[in-house]
Amino acid sequence: MKIYLICGKTDLRKGIDGLAALVTEAFSLDAYDNAIFLFCGTRSDRFKALYWDKTGFVLYYKRIETDAFSGREIRARSKR
Repeated sequence: MKIYLICGKTDLRKGIDGLAALVTEAFSLDAYDNAIFLFCGTRSDRFKALYWDKTGFVLYYKRIETDAFSGREIRARSKR
């Protein structure tokens, strides 16, 4: 399996169709390949991954809640 990290800031509001189109049009890659495509957003704690599992696309979304390096919990920020 191949893993592609799409560098730069990707609009994470895009869904499966938008991310698959980005893979195909901007990077000339096959979204139906045996690969995972990882996208970074504007914020460094949010990621999406797109994967074709032979029956359909799977879209993973990850928002990191802890400091991955120290294991400390990040405090929730309250909006006022």
